[in-house]
Amino acid sequence: VDPSRTEVTLMPKLKTRRSAAKRFSVTGTGKVRRRHAYLRHILSSKTRKQKRHLRHSALVAATDVKAVKRMIPYL
Repeated sequence: VDPSRTEVTLMPKLKTRRSAAKRFSVTGTGKVRRRHAYLRHILSSKTRKQKRHLRHSALVAATDVKAVKRMIPYL
């Protein structure tokens, strides 16, 4: 081992929860983005306007942001 080389180890590393990583993304300003629910099935009973609004992303509620960010530490 070369003594002139020093390694800084940040331990322990955190594992990303892959299920959360597929559902959430972090914006440039640090907000957490999510998809709307209720757009998977029984769409014929929902209005065109409702389905159109559900297409767009939403932000995670302020009370849940801390928990979600803990699940996706490096995103």
